[in-house]
Amino acid sequence: MTTSTGPTVVDFPLRTPEEPLPLSQYAGHRRQSGLVQSHLPNGVPIWLVTRHEDVRAVLTHPKISANPDNEGFPNVGETMGVPKQDQIPGWFVGLDSPEHDRFRKVLIPEFTVRRVRELRPAVERIVDERIDAMLAGGNTADLVNDFALPVPSLVISSLLGVPPADRDFFESRTRTLVAIRSSTDEQRATATRQLLRYINRLITIKDKWRGDDLISRLLSTGQLSHEELSGVLLLLLIAGHETTANNIGLGVVTLLSHPQWAGDERAVEELLRLHSVADMVALRVAVDDVEIAGQVIRKGEGIVPLLAAANHDTEVFGCPHAFDPERSERRHVAFGYGVHQCLGQNLVRVEMDVAYRKLFERIPTLELAVPLEELAFKYDGILFGLHELPVRW
Repeated sequence: MTTSTGPTVVDFPLRTPEEPLPLSQYAGHRRQSGLVQSHLPNGVPIWLVTRHEDVRAVLTHPKISANPDNEGFPNVGETMGVPKQDQIPGWFVGLDSPEHDRFRKVLIPEFTVRRVRELRPAVERIVDERIDAMLAGGNTADLVNDFALPVPSLVISSLLGVPPADRDFFESRTRTLVAIRSSTDEQRATATRQLLRYINRLITIKDKWRGDDLISRLLSTGQLSHEELSGVLLLLLIAGHETTANNIGLGVVTLLSHPQWAGDERAVEELLRLHSVADMVALRVAVDDVEIAGQVIRKGEGIVPLLAAANHDTEVFGCPHAFDPERSERRHVAFGYGVHQCLGQNLVRVEMDVAYRKLFERIPTLELAVPLEELAFKYDGILFGLHELPVRW
């Protein structure tokens, strides 16, 4: 049945300097019966989903699609959100089953717990090298640009067989792609073309001279065309770099007030839940009339499940704004939920765990170099994080 009163219409939830954590209005949205309506920055009407139960229902409903080819899909502008297959073949998070499953089946062996465990020594080496470089530079650093960004960039470059010298190229292009306010459609389109050109050259090289890297192994399966593989690699590059860097930076800020947790894996799960950097990336559209939380969503209406709102739902997480690694609740949706749950989540966990352990072991006097309220948070991107993190020791 539908709700007895019309839905509440609210402003689109962009974070602001006054509210760097998940927006306070999320709690108000959760108290509303049914769902709330809003408009994307480009004016397109959408449904916001903020309760933990409802977010999981949306992300697993067979009549709710992740495919941007469906009419009404809520993309923000021409170059934001989920690209279509005729734009970037292989961008499999924009596909539904069974098409989505074909890509995931090929990639799963590369990101199992066992495979990622084998990668841990390489991650530890990269983290140690970055800390060595910071220590050699004196007693101050920008932990975002000197540590949080380079670590996942070097890890994914190593995984793909990309020369470390190309790290700056990847970082600059991916930052352009995820900025809402500071990048134009033209700039994002250019960055995408540049990344795809580079990736296509790399695939051609790996196809002639195979090595012990992810690209060579994926080519050897024969399951993906070169065009599909280029899209898959672009997705892995973006998803494996910017989100992990943001998680590392924000996590360090939290752990500076709770350093005793830096070597505990439980802290990683709690930090993923607490910061929920990918709040609004799981865009969806109804492909038939569906009912969520007593609210009928019509075919062709866009849906934005807010992961940060779900991860701060007081019905599931007690005192959700508090950092509490000992909490018993382990049902966060920071990596999404259902068949589209983040494929690289095991690697992200290892990178975060190693980064925190090494950083606080090797630099025990680490502290912020500016007051907390002066930190430069990212308010203009799809992903939340820090532009800079000045520290000293």
